[in-house]
Amino acid sequence: MAGSVVLERLGIRSVDSSSASIASLNPADGSELGRVRLASTEDYERTISKSIEVFQRWRMFPAPKRGQIVREIGDELRRFKDDLGTLVTLEMGKILAEGKGEVQEMIDIADFAVGLSRQLYGLTIASERPEHRMLEQWHPLGVVGVISAFNFPVAVWSWNALLAAVCGDCVIWKPSLKTPLTALAVQNICDRVLARHGWSGVLQLIIGDDATIGERLTADRRIPLISATGSTRMGRVVAETVARRLGRTLLELGGNNGVLVMNDANLDLALRAVLFGAVGTAGQRCTSIRRLFLQRGIAQEMTRKLKGAYDGIRIGDPMDEKTLMGPLIDRQAVEAMRAALARIQAEGGEIIFGGEELGGCYVKPALVKARADMPIVQEEVFAPILYLIEFDALEEAIQWHNAVPQGLSSAMFTGNLISAETFLSARGSDCGIANINIGTSGAEIGGAFGGEKDTGGGRESGSDAWKAYMRRQTVTTNWSQELPLAQGIEFDV
Repeated sequence: MAGSVVLERLGIRSVDSSSASIASLNPADGSELGRVRLASTEDYERTISKSIEVFQRWRMFPAPKRGQIVREIGDELRRFKDDLGTLVTLEMGKILAEGKGEVQEMIDIADFAVGLSRQLYGLTIASERPEHRMLEQWHPLGVVGVISAFNFPVAVWSWNALLAAVCGDCVIWKPSLKTPLTALAVQNICDRVLARHGWSGVLQLIIGDDATIGERLTADRRIPLISATGSTRMGRVVAETVARRLGRTLLELGGNNGVLVMNDANLDLALRAVLFGAVGTAGQRCTSIRRLFLQRGIAQEMTRKLKGAYDGIRIGDPMDEKTLMGPLIDRQAVEAMRAALARIQAEGGEIIFGGEELGGCYVKPALVKARADMPIVQEEVFAPILYLIEFDALEEAIQWHNAVPQGLSSAMFTGNLISAETFLSARGSDCGIANINIGTSGAEIGGAFGGEKDTGGGRESGSDAWKAYMRRQTVTTNWSQELPLAQGIEFDV
């Protein structure tokens, strides 16, 4: 009942099941929230044609005025924050505080984009030729394709779309088929704001399967940039397809994030951070903590604290404000966790807490005593499984930490300046994000987000990530009456 009321307020009406559609299911109880019509190839062509047509005009609209429209989108997101956050929880299963937090992240990035609309700076460059001026400037790139994942069904889209919009691009969004309703709700908000200003088509949504829509989107030469969030396996397919047409990709892929806890760490601080990082979103964040490296002196005490904390985690209905961990996204995710736990035991790991299935899509988070060289430890299991790995020396822990293929987020807990700076140095963490005395999750939008190695190498959100959505142009103006050449070359005729 609550779901239908929220959908109504967000302007979403379910389509008839007789059409080419998919059902959106609530992972908390398996109920159907609604059905969404799948796009056809004809729908795709209409969408891309509209984007290309609107881009011709949008790119010439002054950037600060583009920012004003994004400001209004942010204001509308504020108005609907509670309903949108509730829908994220209903459709994805993360607890209500996290659902609303994801919408707040969209609001924050809208504010960031508004400021950015007046700061798309180029450079002036000293020329070696007299009476010449050299500079670089940035132009809108074109139509950007955004492929988002179920675990952050709206926030990561906003990192891309709202920045791309102020940069002068148009955006086509392909959301996860597991969370289509949240995408529709956000698109409805954007449509209303854009229509008020005569800019319908700047931000568009197309919901379809990989064969009909995904493959066309990534192979389409009319789309210069594809930003994709998902598994490393998916990212390789996207990267290869886009590379064949010499397009650009912005990839945010798998994480297998590690945290080092040193003997001198504040264990209570580390415990709270590890608990949120490993159990938040039921371990289904790309930044979730998967590997916890415990220095031998505190390993036993930290393990005891973790067992006690895990035993107190309230698992259940994510709409209940007392719940700390909701369900996994679907039964397939539950089966994947079961298979991973079986592998862990076969490879010599010891499950010291949890791992049980609780019915439906609910599980108990698991603590596992493991070795760094276990094959499964090299992989990302998208479930609440935390490996506890003991170490003696810092150099040993850093080596183990960096030995996995992924390189997204990392952290260290220590009170020692030398240990912290070693972890942050060039011989320390090889991840795109490295933190001291905070966990691996919950990055602020002001910093660029992304990782290295199998994580894809892309950067989204803050800092100068906006440059991914623009094309750089170097400009030289000769204001003399001569034609000197660079590098002292003489070429007289």
